[in-house]
Amino acid sequence: MGNTVDQKILSRWRLILGTAAEEELNRCSSGGQMDLTSEEMIMDRALAAIYDQTDGMGGEDSSRSGTRGAGQGQSAPRLAQWLGDVRTFFPEDVVSVIQHDAMERKGWKQLLFEPEVLATVKPDIQMVGTLLALKGKIPEKTKDTARMLVQAVVDELIKRMQQDIQRAVTGALNRRQHTPLSSLSGIDWKRTIQRNLKHYDAGLQRIIPERFYYFDRAKRNKEWTVIVDIDQSGSMAESVIWASVIGSIFASIPALDTRVVVFDTEVVDLTEQCANDPVEMLFGIQLGGGTNIDKSVAYCEQFITEPKKTLFIIISDLYEGGNQARLIRRMREMREAGVKTLGLLALSDEGKPFYDERLAKTLAKDGTPCFACTPALLPQLVEGALKGEDLTELAKKLDTKGK
Repeated sequence: MGNTVDQKILSRWRLILGTAAEEELNRCSSGGQMDLTSEEMIMDRALAAIYDQTDGMGGEDSSRSGTRGAGQGQSAPRLAQWLGDVRTFFPEDVVSVIQHDAMERKGWKQLLFEPEVLATVKPDIQMVGTLLALKGKIPEKTKDTARMLVQAVVDELIKRMQQDIQRAVTGALNRRQHTPLSSLSGIDWKRTIQRNLKHYDAGLQRIIPERFYYFDRAKRNKEWTVIVDIDQSGSMAESVIWASVIGSIFASIPALDTRVVVFDTEVVDLTEQCANDPVEMLFGIQLGGGTNIDKSVAYCEQFITEPKKTLFIIISDLYEGGNQARLIRRMREMREAGVKTLGLLALSDEGKPFYDERLAKTLAKDGTPCFACTPALLPQLVEGALKGEDLTELAKKLDTKGK
């Protein structure tokens, strides 16, 4: 049993270290020669294709014999086979890492344009980011497959987030449901008085209304305005995907009037696409280019009709290419008017963002907390904003929790 355990440990190290460590590991083997099983040989070839100096995906003979000579090129069928092997023998979270490394280390992005390859890819957020960055080059024969992959990821993210966000919003708003104060602006006083004259109390010399009447029920349902302003520069790819999904969830909640805006040096309003089809919205985003945050904030200001019932979320690394001083002034004035403002330097499950620390500190000093946020923590931020909590203090707590 001891020898078997030793062999398993050595095999794992062999898969991690590759052929360079084979001779040394053989010396450590109790049998003098360490042999990989057939499954381990397939796993080894899949890893070698990405992490060894050789191609690792040579012709059919080498792929089945276990040798690792340099290949004759990276044909789509061989890549499709490689992807199939990776998905078969590695856990899902490891598959995502290996796929991402394949795109970055080996430059195989162009091969995603082959339908048989794309159909084999495991849908994940990193792969969607790659597809969106390359979408202008995707040939017609692959577009439907690419859209199905993006749709699968978007559906999964919505499923993951929708209940938590809806619960956060409805929980915050329902807390005030039993007081008329939040709805005073919508009351039709003339009609309310006329309909309640029979409830006049002579002793108190006043009308005790049994029911209030409102001018426009549909308008009254939009209790808060939520503006999501998204930086579509290339470094923000994963955050853009999450922001689009969360924007579509906000848009599905009747109590919120949601606006979704994306920007680089130009500003594009994608509110309608986000509400109707977040996948279409993603394909309308142009990842890369410059950044003019001030211009986007100026555009968003037109949607602020009730500052104290507006939540403004800017998702950006804050590397401003426009007028930084004017941006700081706009954000300060927005806060002073009563708008709840929040800066998310990244909206993703992992990774510490690169961002303009100086601008982030300046905005934070003015009352706009700026920090990286995981999607799981966002519902708590939204709920806190709608409840009137101090977002700076709440952000500090959640930032600590996220770490």
